Amino acid sequence: MRHVAIDEASEAQRLDNFLLKTLKSAPKSLVYRIVREGQVRINGKRAQVSDKLALGDDVRIPPVWLDEVAAKGVPKSAVAKGASFEILFEDDALLAIHKPAGVAVHGGSGINFGVIEQLRAARQPKFLELVHRLDRDTSGVLLLAKKRSALVAMHELLRNGQTDKRYQVLVHGIWPHPPNQAHHVRETLHKYVTDGGERRVATVVDPEDGKESHTIFRLMASNGQRGDYALLEAQLLTGRTHQIRVHLMSQGFPIVGDDKYGDFALNKRLAKAGFKRMFLHAAKLSFIHPLTAQRLTLLAPLPRECTLFLESLA
Repeated sequence: MRHVAIDEASEAQRLDNFLLKTLKSAPKSLVYRIVREGQVRINGKRAQVSDKLALGDDVRIPPVWLDEVAAKGVPKSAVAKGASFEILFEDDALLAIHKPAGVAVHGGSGINFGVIEQLRAARQPKFLELVHRLDRDTSGVLLLAKKRSALVAMHELLRNGQTDKRYQVLVHGIWPHPPNQAHHVRETLHKYVTDGGERRVATVVDPEDGKESHTIFRLMASNGQRGDYALLEAQLLTGRTHQIRVHLMSQGFPIVGDDKYGDFALNKRLAKAGFKRMFLHAAKLSFIHPLTAQRLTLLAPLPRECTLFLESLA
């Protein structure tokens, strides 16, 4: 058992992020378990993973046994992957990469090394944290902070809706709205866990049962006269879990390749034809740089497999 006094470098950090940084090789599932079981204490009291740490707090951390793979150190493959991500932008405060589909942003749920672990392994930084997250099957702009001051400032921008986040998404169905006309979807979203332990989100009527969410969709293109596929731009005005996916499901337009909320029979046919991912891409992230005060717009082009699939529909 050890006790750690919170200093200025860890002040205002969430408990789970602090523990993941302190227990460097520990999977996220282990960190959440020891907190849930009350083994981690803040100033002698039971804690929650979402608790924010204050300067001078005493955090009691139990001894943990890391899994054999983690105990042996970071594999060379993780280092190589961390060095291979396409960099969209980098300065002393921020790092933006083009995350490929099929890669989790962090370890956990059977994954030892996600994007953040791979980047840390390759770069050995003093500080590197995710500013936001993308679903494993979503590609595109992923932003990380290289300084705690940048992380705190970016989280403030996100909370206050001062970022412009745009996605490109392909749906199956005839989109009923004219090109570029804004279609607003506002729903209350409720998170739950299935019997199999998977995270899911559903729309609910009572606002007290979930969190309000708002997405604006615009038609970018459809596949000619057939029009049975539509390429949409999705503008996030809130950032809820699975928001775009659930909003489109609620409108009757499943995302191509979505294995949680999509058209499973269609996905199976498309997979046999060679398209085996979800067509959801974080194409743009724009904000005022928290340290330079300059407007920064990050763009990630559609991956080749997506552009080829669009061409096949023409």
